Amino acid sequence: MGDKWTLLIVRDLVCGPRRFVELQRVLPGISTEQLRSRLNRMVADGLLTRQRYREVPPRVDYELTERARDLVPVIAALSRWGLRWAWGQPRPREAVDVGAVLRAAYGLCGEGPGAEGVVELRVDDRRFWLAFGERGATLSEKAPAGEPDAVIAGREADWIAALGPEARTAGLGVEGEPALVERALSAFAPGAASGRAAEHVA
Repeated sequence: MGDKWTLLIVRDLVCGPRRFVELQRVLPGISTEQLRSRLNRMVADGLLTRQRYREVPPRVDYELTERARDLVPVIAALSRWGLRWAWGQPRPREAVDVGAVLRAAYGLCGEGPGAEGVVELRVDDRRFWLAFGERGATLSEKAPAGEPDAVIAGREADWIAALGPEARTAGLGVEGEPALVERALSAFAPGAASGRAAEHVA
């Protein structure tokens, strides 16, 4: 678990299976050989399943096992620690992947009573769907059937401000069920003032 890439691979498979090339895309800095070696080891350790398809070119999907999914709250806790103690304004030319932050932090949406439904998170042209239910929340990058119950949208810069220590959510546009908006924002930006989401609901 202490390997440089293992928890990042778990983080980036939270939303569902990915192909090898997709993992390369969301894990900048990892070499082809490093990724292949790490995936093979994680399959052998029971953290991932590997599904091969008879297609041209060959297609292989990797997916988290239940054992690996038990690590999601650990990743979420590490993410929250980083947001609280190590987060600052991006340095010049530093890239911030808001999608990676959302995939790491969604495990903070714990179980318990609260509004249920689907919140669509829009980061520029990327979409994530956060579904709240009796057993907590799930995050997906594939659109569910039907319309979302709420939408939170903004540019990447707006999300960076919302996810930062000051939780500046004013730049995010929101609509739909206020209780769901509040639940999503309180998970990703716990410093946001209570009821702030409702002020922006259209």
